[in-house]
Amino acid sequence: MSGFVAGGTTTPSAHINTDPFWPSIDLDALRAALRIDSSVTQPRLETAVIAAAINVNSELAEWREMQQAAGLATLGEVPGPKIKDLTVREHLYIRAIQAASGAEVCERYRSFDSTGTGDKKAEDLQTNIDDYRRDLRWAIRDFLGKRRTTVELI
Repeated sequence: MSGFVAGGTTTPSAHINTDPFWPSIDLDALRAALRIDSSVTQPRLETAVIAAAINVNSELAEWREMQQAAGLATLGEVPGPKIKDLTVREHLYIRAIQAASGAEVCERYRSFDSTGTGDKKAEDLQTNIDDYRRDLRWAIRDFLGKRRTTVELI
């Protein structure tokens, strides 16, 4: 007898929509990009994505308002180079949401195991959280056309 036995559970496909200006966030694509398995439940992932969208949309609110005042109804209508049928800004927006969501998920799951191995895992997750926060900052700065690093002489 041969065959494959599926492990884990599957989660239903879903999207998170925010302001109509911004693209919908595909939770399956986000799971795949961040390698989030089914141990993170769909409601927890949705909560993380919603928190990320609130944060990112708030940071980009002034920019969005300027684009809408110029008559552009969606981010996809804003002129710019495209990669894989999406504008660079659409990719950066999605990356910002993914990074913020990844940080949120890691923060919530690092206290899951309080044993000695759990402490080591928490340290490893801290690096991931910091990386996700950095990626979030870079995506937003790139989106706004700002430099990633500010250096001042004292």
